[in-house]
Amino acid sequence: MSSLDEFFDNQQQHIDRFGWAVTAVLPFTGETDTHIAYTVGLTEHDVPELVIAGLEPHIAHALLNDLARRVHDHAHRLTHGQQIDDLLLGYPAVIVEGPATEALHPGAAHARYGADRVRLQQIVWPDRQGRFPWDDGYEYPGYVQPLLGRP
Repeated sequence: MSSLDEFFDNQQQHIDRFGWAVTAVLPFTGETDTHIAYTVGLTEHDVPELVIAGLEPHIAHALLNDLARRVHDHAHRLTHGQQIDDLLLGYPAVIVEGPATEALHPGAAHARYGADRVRLQQIVWPDRQGRFPWDDGYEYPGYVQPLLGRP
């Protein structure tokens, strides 16, 4: 069995057990790309996969699992522009929808379900002053948290 087959088998075990799996994509050393992580499996329940960018994998994984649990286990539906006040300690997050981009590409979800079937919602986080990437003065460069869209 190839390592790719093992990856998809392991992912399927997570989907079977929890309803989704989380996949992290790490940039190559020295690149200006960012860490991204996304869910795979929510498409099977006719809801968008979730994606987050710019956070360390263990933090992104925890946030995605928290929100995916709400969506999968409690039928909580997220909408474009929705503010979520209880995901990040002391800060709101905002949900934006949009098509996959080169920077925010859920390759494993596309491989499993087809790009035409996968819908995406991004969890967007603010800087330490509470500003979002679309706000003036956002403290991080654009490549840290690329966006699917704006609210």
